[in-house]
Amino acid sequence: MLSRIAQIRLVSSHPEVYDPCDDSFALVDALLADRANLLEHQPSICMEVGCGSGYVITSLALLLREVDSGAYYIATDINPHAVRVTCETLEAHGCHAEVLNTDIASGLEKRLSKSVDVMVVNPPYVPTPEEEVGCYGIASAWAGGENGRRVIDKILPVADKLLSDKGWLYLVTLSANNPLELCLQMRKKGYASRIILQRSTEEESLHIIKFWRDLDTLLEANEFMSLDKTEDGLATESLPLLHFPFGNNGTEY
Repeated sequence: MLSRIAQIRLVSSHPEVYDPCDDSFALVDALLADRANLLEHQPSICMEVGCGSGYVITSLALLLREVDSGAYYIATDINPHAVRVTCETLEAHGCHAEVLNTDIASGLEKRLSKSVDVMVVNPPYVPTPEEEVGCYGIASAWAGGENGRRVIDKILPVADKLLSDKGWLYLVTLSANNPLELCLQMRKKGYASRIILQRSTEEESLHIIKFWRDLDTLLEANEFMSLDKTEDGLATESLPLLHFPFGNNGTEY
C-alpha cells in the first residue's frame, strides 16, 4: 500500500537545510486531519513557501495523489541547498514539483496571481534578534525577528495576492506570534480561519491555522470597517472588538 505521506527514510538532507521536526510533523498531521476536505477540494495548483527538506510538499502531493487530482505543485525556498534537497525528496517518492530558489514568491506574483488553491507554509517563526532574519543557511529556516513575526508578516500579503477565490492557506504559528492577531489581520481582508491542529512540545506551543476566503466574513469586515477622524485629523481604521477562544482544535474565528 502506498504511503499517504512522505517517509522520513526517503527525505534527503544537507547540513544547511532544516530537517523535518515537530513543526513539520504538525503541519502534515493537520493536512491529514483535513484530508477529506482537501480531497473534495480538488486543487489545481498547490504551493509551499519555504520547502526546506521537501517533507511537507511531498506529503501533500502523496495525499492528493489518492484521487489523481492532477494538481500542479510549486515549492520555493530562499536557501539554494533546500531547493536541491526538496527535489531529491520528491524524486525519491515518485513525485514532481517545480522547485524555485526565491524569497517567498518573488518573480511569481503575476504568473500565480489569484490561482493557488492550496498554500502550505511553515515559516521562520522563532523570536530572534532582527539581524538574524534572512541570514544565509539553516538559520533562515527559523529566525523570525521580534515576536517571530517578521517573515510571517511578509508572507500573508503575498498569500492574499496568490490565493484563488477558493484558496486555502495552512500556516504554522507559535503562541509567541500572537495567532489571534494574525486571524484578525486576515479577517479584515475577508478570510475566515480555524485552528486545524494545536500541539504542545517541551519547547513550544504550535497552532496550525487554516485560512480561506469567506464571503460572509468579507461582508462583515466591510460593514464594520469605518474611518474615524482622530483629534489631529488622521484617519484610523476600526473594527468591532472580537473575542475568539483559543485552545480547541477546530476553533473558528
